[in-house]
Amino acid sequence: MSKKFFIIFISVVGAVVALAAALTAFCIIREKQKKEEEELEHYLDSSIL
Repeated sequence: MSKKFFIIFISVVGAVVALAAALTAFCIIREKQKKEEEELEHYLDSSIL
């Protein structure tokens, strides 16, 4: 019985870690895209003048 509990526990922990990693990657990519858009907008505004 304890072996099944251990396997389930490890599976749940692994799923939570995978979800956290995916969420972190999504946030990092989103922030990077936002920063690139702001830099591009600043560049275009500066080049027009």
